[in-house]
Amino acid sequence: MPLMPIAQPLAQLPFSQACENNKAPILAVLTQAFSLNQHVLEIGSGTGQHAVYFAANLPHLIWQTSDQAEYIEVISARCKQEGKLSDVAANLALPIILDVTAPWPVGGLTPEIDAVFSANTLHIMSKNMVEAFFSGLGLYLPQLNTLCIYGPFNYQGEFSSDSNRQFDGFLKQRDPASGIRDIEWICQLASEQKLTLQHDIAMPANNRLLQFVRDSL
Repeated sequence: MPLMPIAQPLAQLPFSQACENNKAPILAVLTQAFSLNQHVLEIGSGTGQHAVYFAANLPHLIWQTSDQAEYIEVISARCKQEGKLSDVAANLALPIILDVTAPWPVGGLTPEIDAVFSANTLHIMSKNMVEAFFSGLGLYLPQLNTLCIYGPFNYQGEFSSDSNRQFDGFLKQRDPASGIRDIEWICQLASEQKLTLQHDIAMPANNRLLQFVRDSL
C-alpha cells in the first residue's frame, strides 16, 4: 500500500540538531564540489533538513531525495512544506524508496544523475550494506562523476578523537553490525567503482567530508 502524505506543522516533524549544526559547513564544500553537476541523488535523506537547505542554496542542481520506506513520509512532508515556503520546489524532488541492498529504483533517472551525496549513513549501515552502497553506484549510476560522503572515519584503524571512540561504542551497543569505518576501506570500495578520493576535508565535530571523482577514461 502506498504511503499517504502527512500534513503536520514543521515543528512536529522529526528534527536533527546535528543536521542543523552541520548544514552550513557542508554547503560550503558542496558549492565547489557540485559546481559542475546538474542532478544529485541524496542517499539517506533522513529528516529531509539537508535536502531543503541544499536545494534552496544550490539552485543549479536538481536534488533527488531518497531513503528507506519508513522515512519517506517525513521527507515528503518536509519537502512539501519547507519547499513551498522557501520556493525551492522546482529543484527539490520528492523522495524515492531506496534500499542499497535491493535493486535501486532510479532506472528512469539514471542518465540524469551525475552526483551522489550521503551524510551520516555509512557508520549506521552494516559492512555488507556499505559494500552494497558502493556496488550500487557502479551498477545503477553509470553517469556518476562526483560522490560526496559526510561523517566520521577512522584512519589506519585508529579513532581520530575520543568522542568518535565513544560514539562508536554507542553505535555498536545499539547495533553490533554498525560502527565508524576505516577510510582506507572506503577508498578501496570507491576505487572498485573507478572513483578516486580527491579531497578529504576536516569538518566540525570530528567529522570529514570525502569528495570522490570518477577516474578519467
